[in-house]
Formats: sequence, structure tokens, C-alpha cells
Amino acid sequence: MIPGLMQTAPLMISGILAYAAQAHGAREIVSRLIDEPIWRYDYAGLARRAAQAAHALHRLGVAPGDRVTSLAWNTHRHLELFYAVPGVAAVLHTANPRLSDEQIAYTIDHAGSRVLFFERNFLPLVERIAPRLASVTTFVMLSDEARTEPGAVGAISHEALIAGEPETIDWPSFDENAGAFLCYTSGTTGDPKGVLYSHRAVVLHAMAGGLNSAFGFTAFDVAMPCSSLYHATAWGVPFSAPICGAKLVLPADRMDGASLHELIESEGVTFTGGVPTIWTMYLDWLEKNHAAPSTLQRVVIGGSAVPRAMAETFKRRYGVQTLQIWGMTETCPIGVVATPTPALAALGEDAMDEAIWTRQGRLQFGIELKVETEDGDDAPWDGQTSGALKVRGPWVVKRYFRKDHDATDDDGWFDTGDIATLDANGFMRITDRQKDVIKSGGEWISSIDLENVAVGCPGVKIAAVVGVPHPKWEERPLLVIEPHEGAAVTKAAVLAYLAPRIVKWWTPDDVVFAPVPLTATGKIDKKVLRQAWRGHLGG
Repeated sequence: MIPGLMQTAPLMISGILAYAAQAHGAREIVSRLIDEPIWRYDYAGLARRAAQAAHALHRLGVAPGDRVTSLAWNTHRHLELFYAVPGVAAVLHTANPRLSDEQIAYTIDHAGSRVLFFERNFLPLVERIAPRLASVTTFVMLSDEARTEPGAVGAISHEALIAGEPETIDWPSFDENAGAFLCYTSGTTGDPKGVLYSHRAVVLHAMAGGLNSAFGFTAFDVAMPCSSLYHATAWGVPFSAPICGAKLVLPADRMDGASLHELIESEGVTFTGGVPTIWTMYLDWLEKNHAAPSTLQRVVIGGSAVPRAMAETFKRRYGVQTLQIWGMTETCPIGVVATPTPALAALGEDAMDEAIWTRQGRLQFGIELKVETEDGDDAPWDGQTSGALKVRGPWVVKRYFRKDHDATDDDGWFDTGDIATLDANGFMRITDRQKDVIKSGGEWISSIDLENVAVGCPGVKIAAVVGVPHPKWEERPLLVIEPHEGAAVTKAAVLAYLAPRIVKWWTPDDVVFAPVPLTATGKIDKKVLRQAWRGHLGG
């Protein structure tokens, strides 16, 4: 082996900001706020305010390796923390405000954060959990001085904190494997687990996310992340977009159809992404108001499988390309993205759409995937053989925060908890979660496949399928339907719709109509459904 003779430089998150400020300095950033006018500046302005925040963190005594927590929406102040905190070699813990009080307090305490930045409308929440936050010494409200309420925690104003600080900084250089972001899982099967992203992982993930095989950003794009900044760094868009020079639009907490459409139209949004529930509400609003997006080109949907009817509506009615994404907190989070290929295009538009809409995505550079059968063998890439989906790569978790053992096997593979297939073109299809797959009479039923068919029935807003104990068959599928407002959907109509589209023995033993609970990350909460309907079939 002969060593290369190239320069080496650590991959730093601050390097993304420095590049964007220099190469795309005038490209605009637009941010809604909780109770203030819309904020407008550019990447050069972001660099100046991030520098001020970094100096303020030094003044607060934040040292390398210290944790800082944010309880915040998609706003420019939160974005500034995305660069300021890791820029000074500290770690930003993005707490999920949709978790329970107990879980939020647990994650902040588990992180050991010294400073808590929070939105003004979270003051009651912060006051409730403050007695359990042993390590937090400073509370900062992400607001201007006039609107800041100290409350019982003695919060100080973010704007007052950074006022007068220098607008430039020599960002330190350090080991690229240092921690940058601490993101916790949603905790549906126990306490939330912390995933500590490194600078190297975030930068590599950002570079991969901007590729044409993923989000495909260019300097002409206007990107509006509707995935939350607090959830796996909004799929890395706050880093991929600046690298590519895309305009960035931040919607704060206003994810209703009217608010999203207003921003899409006023700012010329071309790209957006989020969980299916957001787009269900948006499409409902468009239909009721006889509106259509005029600039939107592509919507990336993740968190759960994309309903076929949703993808068809976006494309056929509005001319918007719908792409699926699969990932998890443990993958930073991009694992695969369902983008087209020449091989698919050669099959014709309808066949290509079918392939993209029924698969979570195709292999991305940097990520390795494999499917392992029940016998422990590697499944062939035939699109048919299913098994446990495992992943490894430079932005995949190795060990959870504060755990003393690796989360991977001896070869570095992380078990995702999903059941999947892989085909010869590198496309992956999730057939179920390991804990959600239904075993009936010794045969497997995919709850995801059933849901994807059921949600296409007219009048169905959300469809959830869970396995319910059965005295003869061990488990049988129960279909829970949440109809659209005002829709008259019946059990007979749903079963008639399913009949020609599924194998007969997959037919749900019952169809019930009830609100479908969602987790803190917008996914169907099947744990709650299984508990609620456990005795429904007499098992």
C-alpha cells in the first residue's frame, strides 16, 4: 500500500455554513414564527447570526462536548442553533415536543443538557418539567425581548442573549467524528434511545441527500421541509439545501393545508417533504378550496408507506412528482429514496409509477442493505424473498448514547426492525415491521400492503391494520378506518373494495370505524390499537 498525497480536512458542519454564506450568500431564507411577522434573510445573514449565537454559548460557559437542548419548531432561530451549537463542538439535542412530558423530561435529563432553548408557546411545558431537569442551568426563550416571558424558570430572551455579539467567528476545527446532534427515537417500545450523530455523518449525509438519486436539489430549488427540525434534523434538508444553494422556507408549527399552501404559493416552493398525514390534510384542503399548487414539483413522503391514492392525486391532478423515502433516526435518517431509473422508464410511465409508489426506495451511495431470512441466510435480491432488513454505512448508528454495548452485530449490521424485500435494481420494499406483521394459521399477512389497498377506498382518510388474537388462527387482521370528514363509508363498501384487490384469506375479519391514533412522529400508533382491540375477535 502506498499512501495518497492529498490534503486532509475534517468534515465540519460549520464548513457547510461557511460555504453557503460565500457561494450562495444572497439566497433567501424565509421563516414563519409563532407570534411574530415572517422573517427574511439569506445565507450570509444566517452565518452572521449563527456566529452571534456561538459567541453567546461561549459566554454561557458551554464547552466542547456539552449538550444543549432545543424545544422548537421549524424556524430561523432553531436553524441558527443547528450551526452554532455543533460549530463550537457542543452537541444539540433536538427534543421532540410531541412526546409526553415524562418522555421529554427523560430525554433532556438523559442527554445531560446545560442549556434549554424553547419556543414561547412551550413555556407551560417547560415549567412543568423543569423540576426534573437536573442539569439545565439556563433557559432561553426563542423570542424577541418584548415577547419573552421569564416564567417560573427565569427564561432570558434569545435576541437579548445574542445582541451585541460579534457577527464573525473563527469556527474551530476538531475531530470530524465528534458528536454534533443527539436525536432520540420516538420511544414506542420503551424509553426513547439517543442516537449521537457525528459531524462526519451529518456532512456525508447532506452531500448524499442533495444528489439527483435522492432529493435532487439545485440552486433553482425552493425547499420547504415539513419534516420537523427536531426529528432526525428534518431529513438533513437544513444541510443539503445550503450546499446546493436552494432557497429555504421554514413553516414553523403551521402544518395545516391553508398555511402550507400560502407559503408554497408566496415563496414559489418547488420541493417539500413530510409524513403522509400532512399531505392528507393538504390534499383535502386543495380539493375543498378548488386550489392547486403552481410551483410545486416534487413531494418526498416518509415515516410510513405512501398511499397509492395520494401519489396518484399529486401526479394526475396537480402534476407533482411523489417520491417515497425510507429511513429512521438511526440512519440520520436517509436510507433509500424511490427515484426513477432508465430501466424503469423503459417500461413506460404507468409501470414506472407503479414501481416507485409501491417501493420505499432504491439503494443510495454510502448505504449498504441486506435482507436476512429466518434461517439467518442472506436473501436473494429477487424482489420476492422477505426477511429482516439490516443496514450499515457511514451515517448509521453504531451504539446508542450512554449504552455500553453496540447496537450492531459483529459485522456492523444494524437490524432495522423492518421486514423487507430487495430486487435486482436495488429497490427495497417494506412489507411490515417485525412487531406488526400478522401471523395467521402459520402464514404471514402484511399489514402495510392491506393498509395501502384500503386507503384507496373512497372516503377513507386513514387505514390501519393490526393483528388481533383469534381462537383458531392465532391472529387475524382487524381493519380500523378513520373516514374523511362527512364521508359515508360502510363496512360493506370497504370489503367490496378490497375483495378484487387482495387474496381472499387476507380479508380482515372485521372493519371498525374510529379515530386512528398517531405517534409523536406522525406514524400510526399500532401499539395503542392492539391494546384497544385485543379482545375484539374473542382470542
